[in-house]
Parts: sequence; C-alpha cells; structure tokens
Amino acid sequence: MKFGYARVSTDKQITDRQMDALRSYGVDEIFEEKISGTKKSRPQLNLLLSKLRTGDTLVVYELKRLGRNTKQLLALAEDFQANGIEFVSLTEQIDTTTPMGRFVFTTWCALAQLDRDIISENTKSGLAAAKARGRVGGRKPSDRKQVEKALKMYYTNDFSVKEILESTGISRTSLYKYVNKNKEEREKEHGKK
Repeated sequence: MKFGYARVSTDKQITDRQMDALRSYGVDEIFEEKISGTKKSRPQLNLLLSKLRTGDTLVVYELKRLGRNTKQLLALAEDFQANGIEFVSLTEQIDTTTPMGRFVFTTWCALAQLDRDIISENTKSGLAAAKARGRVGGRKPSDRKQVEKALKMYYTNDFSVKEILESTGISRTSLYKYVNKNKEEREKEHGKK
C-alpha cells in the first residue's frame, strides 16, 4: 500500500500543492497535519508510522515535510529499511527501492542539516557582531516619557487599557511589565521604611 504524508508548519499554510503531488503519484491514503516539523510528537505522522507494514511505501512531497534534521530523517530511514518499507520523496526524486535512491537519501539528509547549521552559525555570528558594535536585538525599549504617562493614566483608573495603549503607543505586554515593576519597587520602598 502507498501512504502519503503532507505537512505544513502552521494553520495559516495550506497543503494543496503537496496533496496534488501525492494524489498524482497514486497514493492510497494521505495523512495530513499542520504542525511544526521540530515537534517530536506529530499525531498524524505517528498514526501513519503505526500503519506501515512490510512492502508499504511512504511518499512525501519533500524531505523537510517528514523531518527537520538529519538525525530524525536517518532514524526513520533506518527504521523503514529494517522493516521493509520503501520511501519516496517527490521533490528530491529519492526512491529507496534502488541503491542509488538510498545513497541520495542519505546525502540529501546530510546536506539539509548542513544548510540549517550554516544558517544558524551565520545568525549567531551576525548577532555577536552587532552586539560588539553596541546593537542589541529585540524590541526597542519603550520611550521613558510614554511609560511614565502610561503609568499615570493606569493609576488614575480613569482610562481603559486600550485607551492607555492608543494614547502612549506602548504594547500591552510593556504596560503590564512596567506596572509590575513599579509595584515591586513600591513594595521594596515600603519594606525599607
């Protein structure tokens, strides 16, 4: 039996292209889910893997739909091989029914991991270079005058949170962060007296 697996990372993404390709290949049953590939537990993939039997074929649109790192993909490949399950990735044209297909699959896994590692290293070195020049990532700190205005408005109890946010331009998270910080400072002052 031929099983297909389609996955996207978020609910906002669609699997149409993957589903069309899997149907064109002639899979008998498709398992579809919307969940990050980095998640260890993917319910539809787990269900699919539990259904696979010797002689079955698992078909995916591309390798990264099945796994996000070499270790994960190679573990699946070894499991498939040990249990007599074939694997096909349409985009990379990998078909493990052939020796060349098995070789290409292992090579693609390694290259995909190398690409992710290089991106990660570049990001880290870029952040380190920016930090060395005095630039720090993340959101810009809120304007102190706007924070003071927001706190005054908050403590008057005359304004809704929405009105405070619209008037000062700070975020809800920032407002509550400063309210809590202000509260802690007041408690420390009262504790010292």
